[in-house]
Amino acid sequence: MGNWLRFNAVGLAGIAVQLAALKVFHDFLGLHYLWATALAVEAAVIHNFYWHRRWTWVERQCPGTRFLRFQWTTGVVSILGNLFGMRVMAGFLGIPLLPANLLTIALLYVFNWLAADRYVFRLR
Repeated sequence: MGNWLRFNAVGLAGIAVQLAALKVFHDFLGLHYLWATALAVEAAVIHNFYWHRRWTWVERQCPGTRFLRFQWTTGVVSILGNLFGMRVMAGFLGIPLLPANLLTIALLYVFNWLAADRYVFRLR
């Protein structure tokens, strides 16, 4: 249960990173919302990996390949899932960017937990 609670705490911080980055990339730098989404998700993925390694699953050994595993599971699914979700919710349905992004993040939650706990940071 402890890892799940820490996962959620890191995830909440990652959501803050992602939403702030989305706001900066889109509103301040003027990037198209899909480019801004992809960059914001990657910022959150890197943030989350660092804190999961240092805090969520600190008791599990973390060889260098874990970052690649994290990128190829959580990273790829999060970027593609967010791009698809944002295209549908913000692009087609007209939902504002930040609420659309929150809904997309929520839809990817279970996959991200299972990928991190069972694959990336699994016990050897």
